[in-house]
Amino acid sequence: MNSVQSTSSLTVAKFGGTSVADYQAMLRCANIIKNDDSNRLVVVSASSGVTNLLVRLSQKNVSVIEQKDIVENIRAIQVNITQHLSSDVEAKLNQEIDSLLDELTQHALTQLLQYSTRTGDAILAFGEQFSSRIFAQVLQSVDIPGEYFNVQQVMKTNSLYGKAVVDLNLLSEQCRQLLAPKLINQVIVTQGFIGQDSQGHTTTLGRGGSDYSAALLAEALNGSNLSIWTDVVGIFTTDPRITDQARAIKEISFGEAAEMATFGAKILHPATLIPAMRQNIPVFVGSSKEPEKGGTQIKQKVDSNPTYRSIALRREQTLVTVKSPAMLHASGFLAKVFGILAKHELSIDLITTSEISVALTFDNPSGSTQSLITNTVVAELEQLCEVSVEHGLSLVAVIGNGLTSAKGIGQSIFETINDVNIRLICHGASANNLCFLVNEDEANFVVEKLHNTLFA
Repeated sequence: MNSVQSTSSLTVAKFGGTSVADYQAMLRCANIIKNDDSNRLVVVSASSGVTNLLVRLSQKNVSVIEQKDIVENIRAIQVNITQHLSSDVEAKLNQEIDSLLDELTQHALTQLLQYSTRTGDAILAFGEQFSSRIFAQVLQSVDIPGEYFNVQQVMKTNSLYGKAVVDLNLLSEQCRQLLAPKLINQVIVTQGFIGQDSQGHTTTLGRGGSDYSAALLAEALNGSNLSIWTDVVGIFTTDPRITDQARAIKEISFGEAAEMATFGAKILHPATLIPAMRQNIPVFVGSSKEPEKGGTQIKQKVDSNPTYRSIALRREQTLVTVKSPAMLHASGFLAKVFGILAKHELSIDLITTSEISVALTFDNPSGSTQSLITNTVVAELEQLCEVSVEHGLSLVAVIGNGLTSAKGIGQSIFETINDVNIRLICHGASANNLCFLVNEDEANFVVEKLHNTLFA
């Protein structure tokens, strides 16, 4: 993919939902932008709370009364921010917000009458449209030349609603023509998470895709840095909400961070690091609430490579086991199974095999409005073999370095949790992780106990 030729340092700064939750939060973000001249492109998520409201609005059978309540709640969140700006700016923004809310209401009514994933994406995309317009004005209020930009002009995708795939070559071309010239004299504020297909319909990249959007834009613009601003001081050895023993990591390699993101570390979207790795763009993760405390640097090479770097947890996992004697000494069986899964755009996460059965895991994304493994998928698989589907599982991933060559790894991990039932183990394909499934209700206990042992 060709990138825009950069003549100076360019940082793409992405702010998450809590970072743009209210006026004071946005003001802190504006000061972060003001304190570093290299911050030229800002990518924002929806204000905290808005996406959850939109997810509900996008679902089936939401009554008109509930729709109205949701729209009013969304408006309240936004005008609670605009009221702190000058009266002229407040009036202008509120008019834009009300106009967008009228569109949102029409989409919600359409969804009630005739549900579709296309309309669902149109609904989900409104949060970032609100926050980006408001934040551009907050920048102007502190004498930064902020300007709103609709990312759909450059972020072109296919029509796979809910998890659209970006056309990277077209993104690069459009950024060169439409976005790069604006960055010379202005700070551009745009949206994460959303795109547009060839028919002009709104698409989304999947919940949490704002980080990925920012990384793609950094790559297309040949950026020198990508900063991800959130509500925690960098990446931790595990989720600090599970154990107070979790500690911040000063630096981490791309490979380790990619493993963490893939296996559930919510600080990063799983796909975020791919564009950064392709272009070797350093990534910084820090807290917009406490920028002075620093954060975590993610880069190609780091000074330390510990055996254990972190423990990640990913909930809402689905385990599918397919079983058939036809597998025994036969070729082509797995190809048929994978063909069915590919037909339904299903991505396998972990896989283990025996002589006559295969166990496959699938990630059911948080906020998903429908089951990943549908009855249709099961019915097609049952034409080939016996099928069982299990829910209520969580994936625990121990992440580090040299895990396939260090002695005693399995013993250290599994002796620590020998009173817990392990449903599946996956180890050996990567030197950076050892993964296993446990029951959802035991997941926090497992992570806390392992962390206290491995990071003592």
